[in-house]
Amino acid sequence: MRIIPRRIELDNLKAPGWKMIYGRRKTGKTFLVKNFVDYDSYFFVNRNGTILDMASGKGLSYDEFRKEFIERLGNGTLVVDEFHRLPQEFLDLLHAYSPEGELIMITSTLWLAMRLLGERESPLLGIVTPVRIGLIDEREILLELSKEVEGKELVEASTYLCEPILVPFYQPPLGEFLAKYLHSSGALVAEIVGEAFSEEELRLSEVYLAILHSIADGKSKSTEIGNYLLSRGLIESPSSVQKYLKVLTAMGLVRKKPIHGKKKRFRYFIASPLLDLHFYLEAKYAYTELETPEEFIRKAVDEKLPGHVEDFLEGLLAKVYGLRPVSVEKPELELDIALEGFKKLEIVGEVKWKKRVKREEVRKIEEKLWKFDCRKVLIVPSVEVLKREPEGIEVLTPEDLVELAKESLKGKPSSG
Repeated sequence: MRIIPRRIELDNLKAPGWKMIYGRRKTGKTFLVKNFVDYDSYFFVNRNGTILDMASGKGLSYDEFRKEFIERLGNGTLVVDEFHRLPQEFLDLLHAYSPEGELIMITSTLWLAMRLLGERESPLLGIVTPVRIGLIDEREILLELSKEVEGKELVEASTYLCEPILVPFYQPPLGEFLAKYLHSSGALVAEIVGEAFSEEELRLSEVYLAILHSIADGKSKSTEIGNYLLSRGLIESPSSVQKYLKVLTAMGLVRKKPIHGKKKRFRYFIASPLLDLHFYLEAKYAYTELETPEEFIRKAVDEKLPGHVEDFLEGLLAKVYGLRPVSVEKPELELDIALEGFKKLEIVGEVKWKKRVKREEVRKIEEKLWKFDCRKVLIVPSVEVLKREPEGIEVLTPEDLVELAKESLKGKPSSG
């Protein structure tokens, strides 16, 4: 079985104190805890409210669980999975016994997580450390997949396998795999996101899903997204979209990128390339509702892949060097990669993800990047695609990226 170590999240989980692990479904929360965290008791809360003691296989009522929980708290590490299914009284119980012993709680209900972490009167405020489990870190997925594939396929597969749900099923080549997966499992992808909003009223769910559709369709500024929602009668003014974008960002479904040199101005993107591809196909072609050939989906994959690769590579270098991705808003200087340190650009770069880069293209890259007084990079599938190497610009290949990821993660213990 293909297992991706998640060293960063494990470092957070191994710290002392109570932790609340949260994130949308299918991001590997339960798998991570059950396989890589030392615990003494593991309780799983079923949908009907009964609790399964995983060690004994015994089913417990809430009253029985409550007694067991109090007795075991302080005697090793306890895990309560899907704790949001327990009665509200359980949160008061936690408040009364905090911070005794070691406790890990897991929830896939993002709305509850947001409320428990954001409300001033929340019984968990200040007594648990939140740990969000989302997409796999770019460095980790690249490093692990480099054991199976290389070159162009490695970077493309890593771009999409940041989405944990794809990890067990991937078979190269990536484009063919993605088209087949979405053709057969597009409804499942939609359900994953839909569950994130299942506890809210229908109208709010429509607003959030409309935002995701609009972003996948190319609207990245809040004004563009707000006007789209206004035209559909989902909000009363474009400015009111901000509160919804804030929630989606906190949930990890959307990421926002600051616009360089402009205070409090951002562009918004769907965090998961798989979800972005899904919502793009839905917004344009309603592919889960209509019979859509696999070949048709493959064309959409080919169209979106270069942009997703650029985002992945920018995120990878940001993690390696501890910098922040930003958007440069000058049309003649539009960049594939722009990374900011403290108030200034530290790295700028272009990505040429193609079979051949002509001399004229290299010249244009030089002209553009030479205008910036910082480190300059060009990322290509291999040096062989270049008709000539650029002057004053560092060329990075997939092999170089693997070495950067390896060096960046050095010292972090493997979970496998």
